[in-house]
Amino acid sequence: MDPVMALAGLGVGVIVGLTGMGGGALMTPILVLFFGVPPLAAVSSDLAASAVMKPFGGWVHARRGTVNWSLVRWLCVGSVPSAFLGVLLMRAIGGGDTVQQVVRVSLGAALLLAVVGLLVKTYSRRETSATGALATVKVRPVPTALLGALGGLVVGMTSVGSGSLIIVILLVLYPALRANDLVGTDLVQAVPLVAAAAIGHAVFGDLQLDLAAAVLVGSVPGVLIGARLSSRAPAGVVRAALIIVLLASALKLFEVPNVPVVLIVAAATAFAVFEGRRRARGRRAAAPGHAGQEPVHAAAQPQERRITDETDVKQAESR
Repeated sequence: MDPVMALAGLGVGVIVGLTGMGGGALMTPILVLFFGVPPLAAVSSDLAASAVMKPFGGWVHARRGTVNWSLVRWLCVGSVPSAFLGVLLMRAIGGGDTVQQVVRVSLGAALLLAVVGLLVKTYSRRETSATGALATVKVRPVPTALLGALGGLVVGMTSVGSGSLIIVILLVLYPALRANDLVGTDLVQAVPLVAAAAIGHAVFGDLQLDLAAAVLVGSVPGVLIGARLSSRAPAGVVRAALIIVLLASALKLFEVPNVPVVLIVAAATAFAVFEGRRRARGRRAAAPGHAGQEPVHAAAQPQERRITDETDVKQAESR
C-alpha cells in the first residue's frame, strides 16, 4: 500500500467532505497523472473506494430526513443498468491502448462538464422556500430516469459525475429542492450507482484492490475531517479551488502542453481572487451597520423624539 496515495486520498476526502462533490473528478486524474495508474484501473479503484465512502454521507442525510426517496428510486432505475452499460461500452470499444485513450478523453470531457456544472451552481440564483417540504416536489419519472441513465453511463466510463454532474442537473430539473435535500438525495442515489459501476469493472478484472484500499484508507477519515471543517471553511474558496483543479486536470488529460495549462490556471486563479474580493465587498456593503448606518440611525432617533416632543408642546399650548 502506497502511503503517498493514501495521503492523496485523504486530501480528496477532505474536499469531498467540504463540498459534497469532486471525489471521482479529483481522485481518478490524480491516480492517472501523478501515480501513472492506467486509466481503467484508476476508474475502477476510485469507484470501489467511492462505494464505501459515499454511504457515510448518505447515512447522515437519511437520518436527518433530507433525502427525497422517490427521486432516489427513479434515478436508480436509469443509473444502475446504465452504469453496467458504460462498463460494457468501454470493453466493446477495443483493447489495449485504444480503451485507455478513450477513457482518458472521456474523463477529460467529464471533468470539463463538471467545471461547467460547478460554475452554473455558483452563479445560479434560486428563489426557494426555506420551509418547503419534500412532499411539495413533484417528481417527473421519465426525465429523472433519463438523467440517471446519463449519469450512470458517464460514471461507468469515467467514475466522474455521480456528484458533480447529477447534482447540477437535479438543480435544473427540480429548482424547488432545498440545498440539503439536493445533496442528500444525490449522495444516497450515488451509492448503488457507483457500486454497480465498481462491480462491472471488477467482473472484467479492471479492479486493483491494493489501489482501492490505499485510496479508501485516506478518503474515509478525510471525509469525516472535511465534514467537521465544512461549517468553518468558506465554501466559495473551496469551490473555486475545486474548479481550478478540475480545469487543470482536464487540460492535462487532453494532453495540452504545460505552458498553456499554467497560463490558463493562473488566469482562472486571478479571476477567482478578483471575484471573491468583489463578493466580499458586496456582502460588507449589504451588511447592517455598514458605512456608519447604525450610528446615523442611533443619532436620528433622539432628534425624531425631540421633534415629536416640541410638536406635543405646541399642540398643548394651542389648546
